[in-house]
Amino acid sequence: MEPTYPTLFFFEVGQWWDYAMLAVVIAALATAAWLAIRSKWMAIASFIVIPVLLTMFWWPWSTAGTSSAGWFPIVKQYSALLGSLSLVALQYFPKLRTKAWYLCIPPLILSVNILEAVIRDFQCYFIHGVDPENNMLTWGGPWNIMNGIAGILNLLMISGWVGIYVAKGKNKQIIWGDLTIPWIIAYDLWNVAYVYNCLADRAWYSGVALLAACTIPALMRGGRGAWIQYRAYTLTFWSGVVLTFPHFMHDSAFAHRSAHNPQAMFIVSLLALLVNVAVFAWHAYRVVTKRRNPLTQEVYADTPESMRIAAEFADADVLARRDARLANRG
Repeated sequence: MEPTYPTLFFFEVGQWWDYAMLAVVIAALATAAWLAIRSKWMAIASFIVIPVLLTMFWWPWSTAGTSSAGWFPIVKQYSALLGSLSLVALQYFPKLRTKAWYLCIPPLILSVNILEAVIRDFQCYFIHGVDPENNMLTWGGPWNIMNGIAGILNLLMISGWVGIYVAKGKNKQIIWGDLTIPWIIAYDLWNVAYVYNCLADRAWYSGVALLAACTIPALMRGGRGAWIQYRAYTLTFWSGVVLTFPHFMHDSAFAHRSAHNPQAMFIVSLLALLVNVAVFAWHAYRVVTKRRNPLTQEVYADTPESMRIAAEFADADVLARRDARLANRG
């Protein structure tokens, strides 16, 4: 199980260009998402035209014999693409914004994506060596179980989707206030642990870079509340890159491998579990003490951060509907 190359605690000791490429991938994904949020034509090209062409002429054969083969990358790409398209439609078809059934689509797709990864974590518990499905070195252990539980807790904290709205003004970004900063941190820790456990030699880009690309904009003032859109778009872009250029992370000059360190896997999974337990406890406390129904009300609408976001991005109609929901204790 010991690697034959120099390692730090989590990853191999790379060349300078590995670290430079990490920054390039983060910046490229975040910028592409920013453009797709603000440009209808960029969204159409990114989520309709290019995926259709690649589905017809490249993706069915592109990953054969690489670590990107198998069912999971395909499912991830099309589920992420569906999520992105649902958000694009919400931006440009105003009638959908008041349809309760349509607002259920983003949390449903998010939940399915988390559940896919949870199932994969539990599967990887039984793999000790090269995974025959994707030819990737995988070391199963208690970390898979811990992180699978963390993912379930994270899924159960998804709430307040009835309060999803489109920001006023020109940028029209999707705001989902109940995906708070603590929830995002808990999600990121769970997700990076999942990638590190189950897709170890892709964790440098598919874990660290991909999560940074959606979290950094969401922590900036202009992107607060819009994490779901940055996450959906960057995940769609990166899943497409993985299918289109599978050798990039597999055996190119920029491939950056995991240390395959069981202590590292245990620590990152334990941290993900502890943080998700803590955030889940706070979430449950608010649901009970505020008498909020996560299926029909926002759990965090009255927090200072959520109120600041609403004051900046929500119009009068959105605020009136939110207040009516919160006033309904039944």
